[in-house]
Order: sequence, then structure tokens, then C-alpha cells
Amino acid sequence: MPQNPLRLKRIHHVRFVVGNARQAAFFYRKGFGFSQLAYSGLETGNRDRACYVMGQGTARFVLTTPYRSTSGDAAHLHAHGDGIVDIAFQVEDADAAFHAALARGAEPASPPTTLSDDHGAVRHSAIRTYGDTIHSFYALGDYIGPFLPGYVERPVPGEDVGLLRVDHMVGNVELGRMEYWADWYSRVLGFERYISFDDTDISTEYSALMSIVMSDNSFAIKFPLNEPAAGKRKSQIDEYLDFYGGPGVQHVALLTQDIARTVTALRANGIEFLDVPDAYYDLLPQRIGPIDEAMEMIRGLRILVDRDEEGYLLQLFSRPVEDRPTVFYEIIQRKGSRGFGKGNFRALFEAIEREQALRGNL
Repeated sequence: MPQNPLRLKRIHHVRFVVGNARQAAFFYRKGFGFSQLAYSGLETGNRDRACYVMGQGTARFVLTTPYRSTSGDAAHLHAHGDGIVDIAFQVEDADAAFHAALARGAEPASPPTTLSDDHGAVRHSAIRTYGDTIHSFYALGDYIGPFLPGYVERPVPGEDVGLLRVDHMVGNVELGRMEYWADWYSRVLGFERYISFDDTDISTEYSALMSIVMSDNSFAIKFPLNEPAAGKRKSQIDEYLDFYGGPGVQHVALLTQDIARTVTALRANGIEFLDVPDAYYDLLPQRIGPIDEAMEMIRGLRILVDRDEEGYLLQLFSRPVEDRPTVFYEIIQRKGSRGFGKGNFRALFEAIEREQALRGNL
């Protein structure tokens, strides 16, 4: 199988459907330091939905609210609440990517079509993946507009907190479906199994899950897939599936080169993170060995650290950013490690379970 059969170049953007895109844009600007870059809505001739393009580093989020209750976005919002509907790729050829994906077993979402405005034309198509999530393909050609056809520049700067790009995105699927979707990403997108975790790796006294990380051949696009595993109580995956109303994107990991600066700024902006007990930091030096960062800073900001044979990483997880316990964020800094913090799984899960217990969902 070709390593990149659809000729994917990068993640172009991540599109959210939300109840109020104007307010969500304010939240991502004031909370996460994203800048508003472009806009599409009634004032630009878009009679279907309002869209705010938010950016920091190379990460691009599109926050969308439908105007009418009969639209597909409205159905998605009703079924799932605020969440990610589209992980969109830039490709060389949107037609070729679409037809190649269908030939490999994908289900169509949108056939190839041309989107155009005064700045040029873009070809777009889309396929379905787990749940109600889709993957769009955009071939930009010589398009010179601020984002995509139909958008106008409407810059509102945010205070950058040092986020560079999307590191990985995690999908939660139903029990027994993880292998199916891992095979799907291998067959349709040409991804490879990068690493796997089972319930002996990711478990606590009460709950467990299993995970397979799928990656493109450049390791620039990584999609871990989780499913629940048997446990005494409801796992975080079960809770997500229950409140999201099915499979979907659980969290987005955002890369930084200075996690201390980033997390300090995010905390000052009011972003809430999972708490980690002092016992974790008492054992940390002997578990991970020497690191460049001061242990006092690590403990003070409640950052998690893990080491593997390639190096180490630092990470921290936000609380859910919606009222439903669904979407959250991971802030990650890599110091050689290309892993996902296996040594932190138990501490992370115990922190999540404390939050679940407060919500009455453990």
C-alpha cells in the first residue's frame, strides 16, 4: 500500500460546531490566546452559518454556529453539543483524494465541488469517519484569500501563549470498534500503527481503556483511537460516549516549546487544568531522572513528565471546556520523546476519575 495514498499534506483546520460562535471566539482568544483571523457570516453573504477562524502558530480552528435549525450543523449540535465535526486536510488534489478514499472503502460525505470568490478557487470534498465526524479535503491551488472562499479578513489579535501546532487528536469510539477504525485509517488514509496501549497500560482501580495511535508516514499527523475496557465503574471513555451521544474527538493536543510559559499564561487566563496530587511529584525525580526544567516549577504548575528511550515529554490536561464532560485540551512539550506519556496514565486517569466522581459519573 502506498504510504500516503491520498497525498495528504497537513491538517488544514479543525472545525467545531458550537452554540454561539461569537462567544466561543472570545473564549479561545481570551483563554487560549488564539487570534481571530477571518470571518464568514451574514455580512459576507453566508446565509447558513457564522464562522470564525482562530489561529495560533500553524493551528487553525473554525468555530461555526448554524443559523437555521434544519441544517446538518444544527443536527450535529443537537445530538452532541459543542464539538468537533471536521478534521480537514490540505491535499494536492481533492478529487483524486476523494475517489481514492472511496475506492479504499470510505463513505462519501461531500462530493468534489469548487468553492470560489474574488481571490480564486478551491476544490473541496469530504468523507465520513467515526461517529458524525468527517474528514474534508481541500486543494488550495493558487487561492490567495485570507482562509477559504467566502471568508473575509476580520483580524482581532489575541495574546499568544506559545502554542505552535496541533500535535495529535484523540478519537473515542465504542467498545469493540477501535480495531475497526484503526484498520480503516490504515486502509483508507495509509496510516500506520505507531503504538498501542491495552488495559494493563491504561487502568486504575476503577476503570480502564485501550488505545491505538495511528500516524501518517511523516509522524506529523497522529490520531490515537480509544475504546473503553472492562472496569469496576464507568471509564472516561464511557462518560464521553454517553454525554457526546456517540463517538467523536475527545481532545486536541497542542504543542509548545515552553510549557512553563504556556501553562502559566493559560492559568492566568482562567483555563482550568486537572489537579495532580503531591505524591506524584514526590516520586517523579527517581522515575524520570534528570531534566532541564526545575522540579519546583514542574510541581508548582502541576505538569506531568514522562521519559522513554528517545527522550522525555511534559504535558498537562485541561478540564473539559464545555458544560458536557466531552472536549478538553492537552498542552505538550516534547524533549525528544515521540510518545504519549505512558508513565503518566495512572496519575492522569486518577485525576480524571476525581472529576468524574464530582460530576456523579464514575
